Amino acid sequence: MTPIDVVKTRIQVDPAMARMSLLSGGRRIVAQEGPAALLTGFGPTAVGYLVQGGAKFAGYEFWKKTFVEIAGDQESAVKYRTAIYLGASSVAEFFADILLTPLEATRIRLVSERGYATGLMTGFARLAREEGVAGLYAGFLPILCKQIPYAIGQFTVNEFCHELAFRTMSEETKRSLGGPAKFGISLGSGIVAGFAAAILSQPADTLLSQINKGHGPQGSMPHRLRVLAQQAGFRGLFAGLGPRMIMTAGLVSGQFLLYGAVKDALGAPPGLEIHKENSAAKM
Repeated sequence: MTPIDVVKTRIQVDPAMARMSLLSGGRRIVAQEGPAALLTGFGPTAVGYLVQGGAKFAGYEFWKKTFVEIAGDQESAVKYRTAIYLGASSVAEFFADILLTPLEATRIRLVSERGYATGLMTGFARLAREEGVAGLYAGFLPILCKQIPYAIGQFTVNEFCHELAFRTMSEETKRSLGGPAKFGISLGSGIVAGFAAAILSQPADTLLSQINKGHGPQGSMPHRLRVLAQQAGFRGLFAGLGPRMIMTAGLVSGQFLLYGAVKDALGAPPGLEIHKENSAAKM
């Protein structure tokens, strides 16, 4: 996903590329900087998504179970499942973003400023040395504004896609589902959830790229975000949406498939389900 992310970020922060497509933007970067430029920021991208993804998925399972218990009984959990999905994904994402924010700041500097550093460690060290903790966490508020809608789209839409798919099946059909059918449901649900996550979080993703690039006026973070949003306008806030939807669909579906495969390999029980077609929440 790194090449797509590089093109998307350049479209967001480089006025000369603002109206380019994924393909035309990629060709421009390769022509001017060489193919290796498309892998800029691979280190922080890989480490960031590994750390944040692990914390988010584990946190979602934990908070989902916690909120089901708070609901009091299984019937209430099914009734209020949307609120449980929204709450669990939001709280899990908040804590995961504490780990992600410094790595995301490093990634954006590497991608948007040619020659900033040679990789993750040198980029992180330079940013920490020159700007301190404030620089590493300058994007914490916008990253929350980006990642919480992203997580809501990722988990809530995925849950409802699974619910919709299983609602059309009899209990016998669901019990007899083979590996390919389960894979297809998980893949399709992940792709749709990825599209939703990209759309919901795109404006904040654009503002985050601008903030980490150093754009915007001085002042409080809410003030800077408001001014940058006004300057960008509706169209500018959704610059780079196409490449990001492709990237996010692959990323989200891949995460769900990998997460399921790891759980199966470790013999972990399935996640808590509170889909409407079930008469009770079940493990």
